[in-house]
Amino acid sequence: MRLDHLILALKNLRHRGIRSWLTLLGIFIGVTAVVSLMSLGAGLQAAVGAQFGISSTEVITVQAGGVNAFGAPGSGAVDRLTNADVRAIESLSSVDLAIGRNIETFKVEYNDRVVFNMGAGFHEGEKGKWDYEMQDIEAEKGRLLQAGDRKKVILGYNYMFEDKNGFDKAVQVGDKINLNDVSFRVVGIMSKKGSLIIDNIIGITIDDLDDLVDNEDYVDVVSVKVKRSDLMDKAVGDITKLLRDRRDVDEGEEDFEVSTPEAMMETVNSILGGVQAFIIIIASISILVGALGIVNTMTASVLERRKEIGIMKAIGATNFQVFLQFFFESGMLGFIGGLIGVIFGTLIGVAGIMGINSYLGAELSFVIDFVLIAGALIGSFVVGAVAGIVPAMSAAKQNPVEALRG
Repeated sequence: MRLDHLILALKNLRHRGIRSWLTLLGIFIGVTAVVSLMSLGAGLQAAVGAQFGISSTEVITVQAGGVNAFGAPGSGAVDRLTNADVRAIESLSSVDLAIGRNIETFKVEYNDRVVFNMGAGFHEGEKGKWDYEMQDIEAEKGRLLQAGDRKKVILGYNYMFEDKNGFDKAVQVGDKINLNDVSFRVVGIMSKKGSLIIDNIIGITIDDLDDLVDNEDYVDVVSVKVKRSDLMDKAVGDITKLLRDRRDVDEGEEDFEVSTPEAMMETVNSILGGVQAFIIIIASISILVGALGIVNTMTASVLERRKEIGIMKAIGATNFQVFLQFFFESGMLGFIGGLIGVIFGTLIGVAGIMGINSYLGAELSFVIDFVLIAGALIGSFVVGAVAGIVPAMSAAKQNPVEALRG
């Protein structure tokens, strides 16, 4: 019996023309927004996480705060960190290694083209090995920098592609490029990371970096390896207290930042969560407008179909059966709007993931959230059905004799 109501509801909706389709717009827009946003959410989080370039969870990042100019993190701070700070951090009982890193902007010349890109210094020995492991850097072609390398560089993955490096020519292992007018030989190309920073960075030895730029013993960022993962909180506290003392600042007035990958991702997730909440509010308003449209459409339908209601009752239909007929029709209006919204939302999500992959060079895959889709469809039907309760009750209360006369 319920199936008969559904089939008849679909037939009635099909014969009611453009008004039915216009009624679907509010539900369609709302569901499209929710499904596309939620589908993109996981991809955006993965893409943003890749930009940090840190694969280990036992890493703490320290950088100076204050007034920053355009440039590398910590490079525009009022009171920059120094190599002495790095040594002091490394001496803490909870810390295994501490690496000071300078990130500079170089004038890069190749194939008679000039671009400006960021370069980072890499250490030698145990620190250099951990530096590569921490950032999960491997050589796609050639090799990584080794102890004793001078006037040699490794390049990010995008340098292999003429349409991404700005030189109109792919850079190969063995080629020479100029950094700040000094010639360097390319010994390796890094594997793809899906990070705008690492895939476009220039790796250089610390000694060569010091020769190219005069940093006066300053460091931009300190990467800290904790002895054990359970010491993360202790290490953060130890480093914070140490730098407060060294920089003579009070608690709450720190001019430096001590952060972990988890803390950075929490910040990102918080921002994305705020955006999602805002979009959901807008989508909810759209769905509410759609629900009101269903109320209006079904109310008009009841008035237009009074004779049909009278005939139904004259041949034995009960008030409840008439109520169910209009109830299912309004529910199907919402369901169809939700179904179309799910299809369009999924397509937008797929296109968004493809766009992220194209822009960042990442390899994110689109995952269909069946729970989300099922929830959207059920929710759409419920919204439509609830919106149609009053018109359905009005139809059920029609007097068959008066309805036949009308």
